[in-house]
Amino acid sequence: MIALYIVLALIVAFIAVILIRAARFKPPAERSEVPEEVAFDREGAVSALQELVRCRTVSYYDHTLEDDAEFEKFIALLPTLYPEVARVCSLTRLPDRGLLYKWEGEEQDEPVILMSHYDVVPVNEEGWTKPPFDAVIEDGVLYGRGCVDTKLTMNGVLFAANHLIAQGFKPNKDIYFAFSGGEEVNGLGAVHIVDWFKERGITPAFVLDEGGAVVEKVFPGVSRPCALIGTAEKGVMNVEFRVVSPGGHSSAPKPHTPIGILSRACTRLENRPFKVHLAGPAAKMFDTLGRHSSFIYRLIFANLWCFGGILSLLAKKSGGEMNAMMRTTVAFTMASGSQAPNVIPPSAAFVANLRLNPHDTIDSAVAYIKKVIKDDSVQLTVGKESTNPSIISETDCPAWDTIAQTVTDTWPGSIVSPYLMVACSDSRHYGRISNRVYRFSAADLTAEERSSIHGNDEHIRVDVICRTVEFFIRLMRRC
Repeated sequence: MIALYIVLALIVAFIAVILIRAARFKPPAERSEVPEEVAFDREGAVSALQELVRCRTVSYYDHTLEDDAEFEKFIALLPTLYPEVARVCSLTRLPDRGLLYKWEGEEQDEPVILMSHYDVVPVNEEGWTKPPFDAVIEDGVLYGRGCVDTKLTMNGVLFAANHLIAQGFKPNKDIYFAFSGGEEVNGLGAVHIVDWFKERGITPAFVLDEGGAVVEKVFPGVSRPCALIGTAEKGVMNVEFRVVSPGGHSSAPKPHTPIGILSRACTRLENRPFKVHLAGPAAKMFDTLGRHSSFIYRLIFANLWCFGGILSLLAKKSGGEMNAMMRTTVAFTMASGSQAPNVIPPSAAFVANLRLNPHDTIDSAVAYIKKVIKDDSVQLTVGKESTNPSIISETDCPAWDTIAQTVTDTWPGSIVSPYLMVACSDSRHYGRISNRVYRFSAADLTAEERSSIHGNDEHIRVDVICRTVEFFIRLMRRC
């Protein structure tokens, strides 16, 4: 009987602990000031983006398919669209279509670097309902390849600077505008730009590139818009799984063919995903957004020490973005085997694309794969283009506060939160010179707009184009 009372007391104490922790798991007090209005030529900002979109700056892994004339046409347009920037800011052209503008400030130490890229992915024009390079505006929406990814950001940066320079504004610190023309194909433009800074011993106050956005309905129990700023991005790794055999006629197969062996390895790895890491950007996102969620969800996020396993299981079963932020993911994307249906292939291969959590590395991922598949006959080859995860940038610093405050001034009512970016960007190269590299595309995007990136009918609302410019005007005034 005494043992029963002890068990009941422990249960009551446990329930009390998780309830108290959930009740205390509340967001900090927020500012209530009304931000100052920002006035500028809104029609001009939209028109400038249209002109950028009309340049067919499509990049390919096979560079012979690229139209150099379109890239030069784009660069030649910039002084016409942003004349004050061309008048005041120096331009350095670097190899592989790197463009680096310098806007000199009152002080030269710890400049700010604002990034974007002006190349775009190819289009399947038959799948578009609007011409992809005509920059058509219909019902308040601009359609065109690159209008979101990321000519939107580039236009926002340059139009904001052009506006401020025309007003006679000069920033406190130097501001660099760093643009690459090969980001979509892992080009070296951004690498050459970082080399340029490193050779001169320049350490920036912060770097801001594409990445997160202001989005809705992306976190359980949170009804307010969430402004997600990437503080790190996952590594990327392609692994070939290959099995060789004597081959032969399919009429007399051995118990396991190369494709069968590969399928078993694939199934084992999919059934035993990488370990969840509730730390770093993911932990900070849960801590930030979890405080704004409903009480039921706060019970979970305030007590991850207890419910972390449940969260991991749910993420494993559902997959998707939440799962991707917490663990290294594996997606089998390619397969090759025999050229005939009645021939056992002498060699067969699967290719998996991995996105590495910041707590994993290329080497540790390979070790985990070998441990799980338990088959020495499967040869693993890591692709040369594979990269480790980026560094994790600071959030308890003035640089983060500057960006966060600018976000809330531009999108009042939004909740600013760190997050882990699951895609790759040029900003990963800047970890060599700074631990304050942030990823925010300066836009409020609907689910439909986000899904159009790299897809058919890429589009953006006209009023979002203007808010992007507004954000950068506010940010530059703080620099």
